[in-house]
Order: sequence, then C-alpha cells, then structure tokens
Amino acid sequence: MTNGISDPTNALAIYRRGIFLVLLGSLCSSWIGLGVRMMESATAWQLLVYRSIGLVVFLLVVISLRNRGRISQAFRDAGPASWVGGLGLAAAFSGGIVAMDYTSVANAMFLLAGAPFLAAIMGMVVLKEPVRPATWIAIASAMAGIFIMVGAGVSFGSIWGNLAGLCGAVGLAVFITALRWGHMSDMLPLNVIAGLFGLALACAVCFLSGDGIAVSANDLFVALSMGAFQLGLALVFITLGSRSVPAAELSLLTMAEIVLAPLWVFLVFGETAGTLTLIGGGLVLCAIAGDALTGLRERRRAR
Repeated sequence: MTNGISDPTNALAIYRRGIFLVLLGSLCSSWIGLGVRMMESATAWQLLVYRSIGLVVFLLVVISLRNRGRISQAFRDAGPASWVGGLGLAAAFSGGIVAMDYTSVANAMFLLAGAPFLAAIMGMVVLKEPVRPATWIAIASAMAGIFIMVGAGVSFGSIWGNLAGLCGAVGLAVFITALRWGHMSDMLPLNVIAGLFGLALACAVCFLSGDGIAVSANDLFVALSMGAFQLGLALVFITLGSRSVPAAELSLLTMAEIVLAPLWVFLVFGETAGTLTLIGGGLVLCAIAGDALTGLRERRRAR
C-alpha cells in the first residue's frame, strides 16, 4: 500500500494545491499597479528600497513563525539554492526597473514574458524535469498573448533597456529553477536574500544618483505595504506552491500577474484597457487555464 507523494491520489491533491497557491501568489503580485498609482513622488529605485525593507521584515516574521524562532537554521537548511535563486530574483527586480527606465513598458513586459520559455529549458537541463507538449503550446500561446497586449508599443531601439529586460527574464527563470532545485526544503529564505540584494542595489543607485532615500510619508507607507502584502504574500504563496509544480508550468502560472494588473487599475482608478490588451490577456489566461487543466487530467489518468 502506498502513501505520501508516491500515492497517485495524494500526488494529484498536492499538485492541485500547488497550482492554487501559485495562482494566489500571482493574484497578490498583480496588485503592483495599484501601489505604483498611489505613489506621490518617489522614484522607482526609492520604491524598491522601501518595498525591499517591507519584504524582508515580513518574510523574517513568517520564517520565524514557521520555524519557531530558528531563523538561522532555516537559512542553513535552504542551502545554496537559496543564494542562487536570491540573486536571480534580485536581478529580476532590478532588471525590470532598469528596462522600464531605458525603454518602453511594452518592451520590458514583452522581454520579461520570455521567462517561462527560459525556465522550461533550465528545468530540463538542470533539474531533468520533462516539459509536457501541452506546456510548450501554452507557453507559446501566452507569449503570443503578451505580444498582442503590448505589440503596438514594442520597438527594440534601446540596447540597454533590452539587455536589462533580458536580464530580468533570465533572473526570473533562475529564481523559478532554484525554487524547484530546493523544493524539498523551506525556500522562503531565498526571498529574504533577494530582498537584501535588491535593497543594497537600490540604495546604491539612489545615493549615486543624488536622489537619496527620503520620501513622503504616503510613499513610505505605500512602499512598505507593497513589500509586505503585495510582494511578500505573493512570494510566500508561490514558494509554497513551487514544491509540487514543475518549473515550466510554475513560470507560466505566474504570468497571470501581467493580465490581472491592468484589471485592478481599471476597477480602482478607472484606467481603461484597449481592445488588444483584452484580447491578448484573454489568450494568456486561456493558455494558463489550458495547461493547468491538461496537467490535472494527466495526473488523474496516472491515478
């Protein structure tokens, strides 16, 4: 008689829970547009400073509660995967910001949308995780949806912006691969490491640029809240869900953020989305749903 993860019935339930947690994390992450719209005057790098502080403090509290105060032991147990993934996530944070500074948001989003493809390749090469044909089709469909959403604004003119966007995509893929690499351990420390790297880089940029880190009380509150409840909660859910979802599917599920972000801004601030945004977003959501449903169906057959 089988038990644990070797039991197909239990494996199906764990996979289903993993999909739910990752989608829940993407939902939290998609609130970023609301936070940005609430900022008064802080620069992107100043936002990253205080968002990173909020993230680190929030995650340290969560790790302490999960490990009964043994924070240092949690970091040791996470192992080298946490440092690799932390660097990758920090590169994704900074790469996205730099890309949007040097090129259009459309360019940046399109380049970052390449992360699932890169994660699928890394998962196959590094982790020996097979990628289902349905997942490859879903990744291609999602990238097509992103292009439809932002295609009118894509013009690959800025070399530095494009390189930063590619760096962000590679960073996201490394982060996702590292989560799967260390999935047998609690990988929440990985996100703390990413927050500390991001904080150090953002502080350096703020001081070197002469902007400093002084912001208004409103911007301080919003940025800290984003670190804890937008990014912090997102990373907790995604990290926990990553234990049972392969790298390629994991990265595809996180693309729900790109579709949901404009929705919240529309509902709260009334910013309308164009027809192509709605069509492309619908295609991305169909790709995500299709991949999740085929994954569940295959595991039911295995059961």
